[in-house]
Amino acid sequence: MKPAFSVIFLTTLIGAAQGLFLALYLAELLLQPDPTLRGFLITGDIVVLALSGLGLIASFFHLGRPERAWRTATMWRTSWLSREVIVLPVFMAGVFLHALSHYLGQGPAALIGLLTALASLALYVSTAMIYASIRFLQEWASPLTVANYTLLGLASGFTLATVLAAVAAPELVAVYALLAAVFTLAGFITRTASLLRNARLAPKSTLQTAIGIKHPRIVQKSQGFMGGAFNTREFFHGKSAAMLRSVKWSFLLLVFPLPLLFMVAGLQTGSLPMLAAAFALQYIGLLAERWFFFAQANHPQNLYYQTIA
Repeated sequence: MKPAFSVIFLTTLIGAAQGLFLALYLAELLLQPDPTLRGFLITGDIVVLALSGLGLIASFFHLGRPERAWRTATMWRTSWLSREVIVLPVFMAGVFLHALSHYLGQGPAALIGLLTALASLALYVSTAMIYASIRFLQEWASPLTVANYTLLGLASGFTLATVLAAVAAPELVAVYALLAAVFTLAGFITRTASLLRNARLAPKSTLQTAIGIKHPRIVQKSQGFMGGAFNTREFFHGKSAAMLRSVKWSFLLLVFPLPLLFMVAGLQTGSLPMLAAAFALQYIGLLAERWFFFAQANHPQNLYYQTIA
C-alpha cells in the first residue's frame, strides 16, 4: 500500500497522546493530587490535547472532501473508522474536563480520569481494528496489529511523560521511565513477532485468481493503462526492496534500543536533554515504523497491475 503521511501523523500523535494521558491518570491514582501534582496533571493534559489536535488536523489532509468528514461517524454499527471518529472527540473532551476539574480544584476529576482512560483504550482498539479487520491484507489481519498500536502508543506516551515529569514532578520520573522501558520492550517483542509472521506469509491470490482465468501459464506483458491511474498510485508504494529493508532496520533501531539507552543515560546523569532525545528518537522511529506498516501491506490488486509497460 502507499503510505499516507496524514494517517501516519494521525496515528502516531494520538497514540502518544493516549499513552501520556494514561500515564497522568496513573499518577493521579498513585499520589494524592496536591497543588504541585495538579499543576503537572494540567500541563500534561494540555500536551495531550495539543498532540490530539495536531493528529486531528493531520487527518483532514487525507480527506477528499473535508466538509463531509462528519458523515464518517454514521456507520458506527459496522465500521471501525466510524468508531474511531466518535471515540477521538470523546477522549479529547474527557481530557479537557479532566484538566478543568483540576484547575478549578473541584469536580469528579478521578471519575472523569477513569472514563477518559477507558476512552483512550477504546481508541487504541478502534484505530488498530481499522486495519486488522481488513482480511484480504494479510500483513494487517492479525491480533498483533492491535497489540502493536497499543504498546507502541503506550511506550511513546510514557517516554514523553518521563520528560514532563523531569521538569515538573521528579518523584514520578523513575516510575514513568520503568514503565516506558517495559512498554518499549513489550512493543519490540510484538513488533518483531509481526515482522516474522509477515515474512512467512504465502499469497492467497495468484494471477489466475486476479483476472479470473484458470490457464496454468499466464504472462503479463503490460500494465493495461496508457498512464497512471488510482489503482497504480494508491495501492503500491513504488519503493525498492532495499528501501523497505533500510526503513525496517531504521525503525527497529530508533523505536527500541536507542530510546532506552538515552533514557538510562538521562536518568543516571539527571540530564533533561537526554530524556527529551529519547522521546524525539522514538517518535521519529515511530513515523518510520508506521510508514513501513502501510508499505508492507501487499494489496491483491497489485498482481494485476504489477507490470508497467
